[in-house]
Amino acid sequence: EADLEERLHELDLRSDSDIPDVPPPTDSTPEILKKALSGLSARWKNWWIRGILSLAMISGFFLIIYLGSFMLMLLVLSIQVKCYHEIITIGYRVYHSYDLPWFRSLSWYFLLCVNYFFYGETVADYFATFVQRREQLQFLIRYHRFISFALYLTGFCMFVLSLVKKHYRLQFYMFAWTHVTLLITVTQSHLVIQNLFEGMIWFLVPISSVICNDITAYIFGFFFGRTPLIKLSPKKTWEGFIGGFFSTVIFGFIFSYFLAQHQYFVCPVEYNSETNRFVTECEPSELFQMKKYSVPPLFQAVLGWETVNMYPFQMHSFALSTFASLIGPFGGFFASGFKRAFKIKDFADTIPGHGGIMDRFDCQYLMATFVHVYITSFIRGPNPSKLLKQLLILQPEQQLSVYKTLKSHLVEKGILQPSLRG
Repeated sequence: EADLEERLHELDLRSDSDIPDVPPPTDSTPEILKKALSGLSARWKNWWIRGILSLAMISGFFLIIYLGSFMLMLLVLSIQVKCYHEIITIGYRVYHSYDLPWFRSLSWYFLLCVNYFFYGETVADYFATFVQRREQLQFLIRYHRFISFALYLTGFCMFVLSLVKKHYRLQFYMFAWTHVTLLITVTQSHLVIQNLFEGMIWFLVPISSVICNDITAYIFGFFFGRTPLIKLSPKKTWEGFIGGFFSTVIFGFIFSYFLAQHQYFVCPVEYNSETNRFVTECEPSELFQMKKYSVPPLFQAVLGWETVNMYPFQMHSFALSTFASLIGPFGGFFASGFKRAFKIKDFADTIPGHGGIMDRFDCQYLMATFVHVYITSFIRGPNPSKLLKQLLILQPEQQLSVYKTLKSHLVEKGILQPSLRG
């Protein structure tokens, strides 16, 4: 057993030595900020840079929310492409893939293929009425999966043809690197957009909770942090982790209360083919209608209330905030382990004081999957509007068959009078 541990240790050291050093990222801090903060220590200089850039990003995020759901979708797609670029570039530099034929071209080709598949599925699902009116789109939607497979197969064959002697192992490394990156970025961003279609509140509360946890954990850790949390991230502390948890839960509860009052945030996002615009108008579901709840006896003496009025969604926000603050950070720990494995400090230097786009969204991707699973498990029910759109795509004889079957079923249930049979 000791010999096995020694061999594994030697293998680990040998693997680390095979990984070349990546050039450190350059300082992209604007000159005006450098001059304004020149008299501060490195610790406080980083604090102010992170704070100013965080406020700027949050302000831009609110502006995009104001512009509507379509702009949010474009934002998600842009972030996905940038995150993909940052991870692929790391692989390109770490493994010195400069001489590999077609590597970069194939990486971007596979990104286009996977996006074509996922977003084509979204178009078929949510834009059925729009597609029905355009014959050229009907062909693309009807054979969408076959076309997607054919496109991917083309890239696969191009990869096999690009294999060259003495580079086989490296080329398969990069093939696997590309596909894992696609799994992390494209599939998760697709889930983010799926959540958005359920209602903007399902997009904003989870994302804002992760942002809140990131900021408050940093603040609590900066001022009160003493106890290290995890070796992968030496700067993370228990004080920051705990402070971030309570701050995020309180923020999610209050933020959900304000969002639940507006149709713009709670209604599912639907495409209106007549106006060619996304609309968010509906009769809010029970999740977003104020209800009275009894306060548990344990808390009645403390609060002095026997009942409390709140939106049911606020209870769901507790689950979302808890995940964002307790499990979400593990996405960041995973990213820290990845960066340590390849001897890099940040994914890129896109945002001064923060690193790359991926450094800011490593926890968001994990959150996106949880929200999607949560909605499908506990929230989503049958959607008559979505079903009707799918029925309208059917051929007339198929629609008639569905009509006869449904009418027969309603008569048997006693909902329709037998006299209506014909």
